Amino acid sequence: MRTTAELEERLARPTTGLAGDLNGLDGDILVLGAGGKLGPSLVRLALNAVRDSGKKIIAVSRFSEPGLARALLDEGATVVAADLADERALRELPDAANVVFLVGAKFGTQGREHATWFTNAYLPGRVAERYAGSRIAALSTGNVYPLVPVTSGGSTEDSPVGPVGDYAMSCLGRERVLTHFAERDGTPMSLIRLNYAVELRYGVLVDLAQKVLAGEPVDLATGQVNVVWQGYANEVTLRSLTLAGVPPYVLNVTGPELVSVRQAALALGAALGKEPVFTGEEAPTALLSNASLCHRLFGYPGVTPAELIEHTARWVADGGPLLGRPTKFERRDGRF
Repeated sequence: MRTTAELEERLARPTTGLAGDLNGLDGDILVLGAGGKLGPSLVRLALNAVRDSGKKIIAVSRFSEPGLARALLDEGATVVAADLADERALRELPDAANVVFLVGAKFGTQGREHATWFTNAYLPGRVAERYAGSRIAALSTGNVYPLVPVTSGGSTEDSPVGPVGDYAMSCLGRERVLTHFAERDGTPMSLIRLNYAVELRYGVLVDLAQKVLAGEPVDLATGQVNVVWQGYANEVTLRSLTLAGVPPYVLNVTGPELVSVRQAALALGAALGKEPVFTGEEAPTALLSNASLCHRLFGYPGVTPAELIEHTARWVADGGPLLGRPTKFERRDGRF
């Protein structure tokens, strides 16, 4: 993966399992939040999985990025430019038997907590009302869990939740609100607790690579992280439509390994020809999820952390385009 075209092709390469699951669903698939970080590649992945089936992939977003709507339209998506916060626009969206809900707010929470709660907790309820009876897969986050000992193996779907900060609390609010509407209206849902999706333009590894290359200190307090190839996260999110139920089916999505921040930075430094600078010491706890259920259901990610480190180092060294959205994975106080 050396160019944007190669990266996009790899992200949008469907497995036979995905193609079988999506083509086995009744009706079209509507993706809300199709213009966000995960949205475009998820739409392309879905398009490739149902190619020549006659099934529509409907991409909905405000589409603030110039050219994205046209690009998705040219690739076969049905494109709808709409602001979901506009009640009339929400009512007028196309009906769909299957809905993937990707809308969320994380960064800029501090000082705008009210807007974060609106987007993450109130708006999902309005969407659930609009699509009552449809099958809904909704993106959540592993941030709904508390920090856990790095020796624990990570939080499972049955572990107690314990969100820290307004972002995490509002995401748990999203889950609670969606669960209410699932049970009230009999709407089958799946909730995807994801952390941390990575590709070559953003993610934990890009954050580390940029710090190493710039000679900036890497904070080791959060010494262990989960990462997962975004193409796999997109695939599982789409395939989770087949798991949707009442109450919602909850699924952790991340990679099978714990990634050492120190070791990842050292590996990136070796590939970049730069010695990492470290600050602090590894804390005994971190935000970690156990996704063994996901791996039993859908297999392991097709791209490993070692491969991602190699590709990320080369991408950053070559000056490849970046999204400019730091994950702030090192924050332990929930302030994003």
